[in-house]
Amino acid sequence: MAVKKGTPVRFSLLTVFVWLLVAAGVIFLLWQVINRISANSLPLTTPTPNPTQVYRTIAAVLTGQPSAPATDGALTGTPSSTAPMTPTQSGPIPSPHSTSTQGLPTRTATPALLCNQAAAGNPIDVTIPDDSLIPAGQSFVKTWKLVNAGTCTWTTSYSASFFYGDRMGAPQSVSLQENVPPAQSVEISVEMVAPTAPGTYQGNWKLANPSGALFGIGPSGEAPFWVRIIVALGLTPTPTATSGPTVTSTPTGEITLTPTPEGQVSGELSPSVGDSIDLDRLTLNTGAEDLIYQVDTNEYHWLAPQEGAMIGVYGNREPTFANCESANMSPAPIAVESLSTGTFLCYQTGEERFGRMLLEAVEPNTFTLTLDLLTWALP
Repeated sequence: MAVKKGTPVRFSLLTVFVWLLVAAGVIFLLWQVINRISANSLPLTTPTPNPTQVYRTIAAVLTGQPSAPATDGALTGTPSSTAPMTPTQSGPIPSPHSTSTQGLPTRTATPALLCNQAAAGNPIDVTIPDDSLIPAGQSFVKTWKLVNAGTCTWTTSYSASFFYGDRMGAPQSVSLQENVPPAQSVEISVEMVAPTAPGTYQGNWKLANPSGALFGIGPSGEAPFWVRIIVALGLTPTPTATSGPTVTSTPTGEITLTPTPEGQVSGELSPSVGDSIDLDRLTLNTGAEDLIYQVDTNEYHWLAPQEGAMIGVYGNREPTFANCESANMSPAPIAVESLSTGTFLCYQTGEERFGRMLLEAVEPNTFTLTLDLLTWALP
């Protein structure tokens, strides 16, 4: 009977021991799962449990003895020397290709200003725009507008100097007529003569400081400014007549003087090819000719001064009486093809009155012009 009673007891203890091992294994697996989930989701690293300590704990439960303390510090929260804790970044990790500069000061490289540096004025071509048609052998005055973009004042010891290309009878250099402080503009005029052979001619110029060193326009000061004309045959310069009242011969031999009008006149005219323009009275084809609108054999259209009248290109802003009185004008014809709509011209009539002309439109088929004119009264 004693043997029969002992067998169930041993069977019960063995069953309990097996279930405890199973429970310990399940706990260990759950611990591993929980540890991995925590390591992936929490910002701080969770220490990994030591398997030896787990088994010691299970054995202590079965034997009733306290378990030996772990020696690797895995459960004490102290980082192991072989597995240092890595701090987790609390903010977003920037991409290696990120271009964001938030929070950082931005510096923009500013090119250093040179002592001697020029910039193009607005407009740079005050007279003789590019590809202007000039009769062979005709003299003209080219005027540029330049801005002092450097840090040094241009004195009268500075000059415009011929650089390369077609010089066209111009002097080698032309001195400035006034001092030009930084950020101020100046107009530089050079007298030239159109070549006698037809073709396109271009002369390139730069500024020169008192020691003769050349500098131009643009950020580096290396670019020249230039004059470019087209010499066309078929037109000859109109001889300059003596200014003053118009002398008219009558069949009886008497000479009559046309009185000089004194009032200011303004209006709009639409001359066609072959028309003559009286700038004193602003009429067409009345016999008092200041300008003749004509075309040459090369199909270029010209405004040709007559009877002592003169004309010159001013620019894209409206001139005053004083502007036109001091403007560069000549009896040389001006090609309509060299002008753009919106261009102002100054003129002096055969009766020595000053005026301004605005080219408002050019009819593309018939080449009829639309001109807005103002002739000032004599002072």
